[in-house]
Amino acid sequence: MKNTIIIILIVVLLGAGAYFIFNKSSKDNIDNSNESTAIENQNNVATTTSAEDKTKTVIGSSVQNNPITAYHYGTGTTSLLFVGGIHGGYEWNTVLVAYQLMDYLEKNPSVIPADLSVTVIPVLNPDGLNKTLGTVGIFSASDVPKSEDQVIAGRFNANNVDLNRNFDCDWQEKAVWQNKTVSGGTSAFSEPESLAFKNYVESSNPAGVFVWYSAAGGVFASSCHNGVSEETKNLTKVFSEGSGYKAFNDFNFYEITGDAVNWLAKEKIPAISILLTNHTDTEWDKNLAGIKSVFDYYSK
Repeated sequence: MKNTIIIILIVVLLGAGAYFIFNKSSKDNIDNSNESTAIENQNNVATTTSAEDKTKTVIGSSVQNNPITAYHYGTGTTSLLFVGGIHGGYEWNTVLVAYQLMDYLEKNPSVIPADLSVTVIPVLNPDGLNKTLGTVGIFSASDVPKSEDQVIAGRFNANNVDLNRNFDCDWQEKAVWQNKTVSGGTSAFSEPESLAFKNYVESSNPAGVFVWYSAAGGVFASSCHNGVSEETKNLTKVFSEGSGYKAFNDFNFYEITGDAVNWLAKEKIPAISILLTNHTDTEWDKNLAGIKSVFDYYSK
């Protein structure tokens, strides 16, 4: 009798153990299956979103991991690129004029000729914009602080580098802005923002690039010891005549090293700088007229 009870107890214990092991294995399989399904769903969502949203591209991130976004308009094979905010919050009006262009193209898509596509990067220096405005997105002129020091600080990225001194044309670590010494970075394209721009330009191969700055009130051609190309001369002339800004063959107010449009010239990409007249106005009517003249030029 005693042996029988022992045998029964052993059978019960073995059964309970088997039940526990089976249930744990089943739960693990279900959990793993759910986790795999969740990951697969996330990947599917990301793929679907990426495939469906062709209106914008995140071309890279800033030092502080803020996205740098390019917005796309039109479907033509000839691509034009417009850029604002390379000097962030210091030249905040260049960001606003880029947003004005985006708003105009969204409301008037037919203004883009069939053979053209247009890309706008409104803020190449989001960290600099954030220093001044406390945002990396849309803002209004009334949001700009009164502190001159806070506005000037926004010229530089989070590494305190002047991005328009970080490109590969006459690059120098110690660069000049007006009568001040500024950082050009540790090497050409040392900063994630300028590197993102370089990579995007090289992959998209735009027919013409237009970069807004402030403030001198003019249209400036680009070159990097290779002369101003005929196409750059044409773009300078067309935008100047359309907008009413005076045209210049080069920027010679003071020495410039590591300049973005001059690097584009070095890469044989036609590019011009559009300098707004002051640091507060977007001069939208003038710029729109210049942009329309450029559209007409490329559609002929």
